[in-house]
Amino acid sequence: MKRTQRVMCLILALAMAACSNQKETAEIVKPAQYTIEQFMDIENINGGSFSADESKILINSQISGIFNAYEIDIATGERTQLTNSSDNAIFARSYMPNGEIIYTSDKGGDEITHIYVRKTDGDIIDMISDSTAKASFYGWNNEKTILYYGSNQRDPKYFDLYKVDIENSSTEDGVFSSSVIYTNSKGLNPSAISNNSRYVVLSETITTNNSNMYLYDSESGETKLISEHEGDVQYSPQYFSLDDSKLYYLTDEGNEFMYIKSYDMESGEISEVQKENWDIMYTYLSKTGKYRVVGINNDARTEIKIYDANDQPIQMANMPEGDITGVNISDSEQQMAFYVSSSKSPRNLYLYNFETQEVKQITDTMNPEINPDDLVAGEVIRYKSFDGMEIPALLYKPKGLEPGEKVPAMLMIHGGPGGQTRLNYTPRLQYFLNHGYAILAVNNRGSSGYGKTFYAADDQRHGQDDLQDCVESKKFLASLDYIDADKIGIMGGSYGGYMVMAALTFAPEEFALGVNYFGVTNWLRTLKSIPPWWASFREALYKEMGDPVADSIMLYNKSPLFHTDKITKPFIVLQGSNDPRVLKVESDEIVEGARKNGVEVEYVLFDDEGHGFVKKENNITASKEVLKFLDKHFKTEKAEEAI
Repeated sequence: MKRTQRVMCLILALAMAACSNQKETAEIVKPAQYTIEQFMDIENINGGSFSADESKILINSQISGIFNAYEIDIATGERTQLTNSSDNAIFARSYMPNGEIIYTSDKGGDEITHIYVRKTDGDIIDMISDSTAKASFYGWNNEKTILYYGSNQRDPKYFDLYKVDIENSSTEDGVFSSSVIYTNSKGLNPSAISNNSRYVVLSETITTNNSNMYLYDSESGETKLISEHEGDVQYSPQYFSLDDSKLYYLTDEGNEFMYIKSYDMESGEISEVQKENWDIMYTYLSKTGKYRVVGINNDARTEIKIYDANDQPIQMANMPEGDITGVNISDSEQQMAFYVSSSKSPRNLYLYNFETQEVKQITDTMNPEINPDDLVAGEVIRYKSFDGMEIPALLYKPKGLEPGEKVPAMLMIHGGPGGQTRLNYTPRLQYFLNHGYAILAVNNRGSSGYGKTFYAADDQRHGQDDLQDCVESKKFLASLDYIDADKIGIMGGSYGGYMVMAALTFAPEEFALGVNYFGVTNWLRTLKSIPPWWASFREALYKEMGDPVADSIMLYNKSPLFHTDKITKPFIVLQGSNDPRVLKVESDEIVEGARKNGVEVEYVLFDDEGHGFVKKENNITASKEVLKFLDKHFKTEKAEEAI
């Protein structure tokens, strides 16, 4: 009897174990697999200018394959396309008071941006008569009677400040007449303008960690330093009070993070206004000062705080969660336009009504073919680097992994130097995840958003300490039980592309392969050939990266192009022919040099792109080519499959 009971108990235990295993297996849900076309079949949007009567809102959308200007009827949601470019990206900047729109555009990514006015009858006026000049739209005065812009048409190195009196400006041959407020002959760049147009705050970049503010009086012509300091301090002018009695600015003086201070125009007295435990990114006033908006860089996402005229925080109900950007309060101060995004959701436009506290979603940009549950949310993690410094990163784990299953992984390195990878929707990232690759987006030392000590930690040590951060991140990945430690690669664009080539050159056995999007490979040439309009930033860049003359040996030693004999692992390069920052020759030569040594290299060139790819079809092609390359080396069983 006892034996029978033991047998029955054993059978029951085995049955329960089997049920348990079936239950565990059943809980593993494999995500549907999507194409890059599906991931990119979202509506990439930005902008948010209100029309004068606040019935419409102006946005930019890439739904046609390239950015064009659209307006949305707030009441009905009806959308009207205002521009129809098929070759050059168009970015609408603002409505004119009479309903016309202002937009900017360049030619094929060459960054020679002009400012255009699209009249209500559809005619287009180029506000910049010199075809070789570059211009930037700076905004309006508080009454929206004067338009400000900067242009280097007088001197390619520097941007002068112009104003256009919209109400009284006569047009000759369709071009608005403008006048110069400030002639920039020393590389002091306009950053804030008083409401009466008399005062201009000028910013001087000394290094990437140190700057100055000057106050220029357009009536007297006098320029006064208003930021006397010792050591490395950053200053970022923001706005004048409505009566022009105070200037509000950001600084990290005596602090690890940027915070708000004010400068009294009459007495010169400086007062602290607001501090946070993270960098304050920006602050501004609504039209009559009823609200003050503050944007905070809170651990790879933007946090918004809004205060009333008495500096009391506004509690806004029903606000969606995510990275909130593009905040714009209408002139009536009744509505606020803003965008919300996350790792699993592209940017969507919302409206908030201050009177009713109603939140209204205006757009739905996600492709309905994609199940949001199949997307992966980024997780903020931190690991210790070689010297004990804590490095923040965003970890993405593919969904639907079986117990014990191991997958290949890619490091993703942002551009810059000084950029930051944030918790936003990135189509190619989700594409790689969906096809079985783990991603670790590294914010290595030198990244912004984590304090000035962290930001300066890689100065003149690029390709060294920041590269070691990447090597340590590989070790972190290898410690995860679902990562195949032998199949970890590195990818990045611009500065991130340099990090890819530095890794393959100076740590050749660490990463299995590389994906280089328009990365610097020859610092000597890149630093000598930077665009003329970067002149005011050139010396600061030299102090961070190195002077191509004084520091030529150091720059030679850290430039992968001169050490291609050390490269042993395969890589792919993606480059735009019109890139004015990282010249095409950079990619041509690194490809040639590596191939001479028998290294497998694939090269994808886009004749109609600049620094970064703005056309959807090119981004689709780039992502397909990268996945084919990854699968070829990491998933041999998939190498012949169609993607």
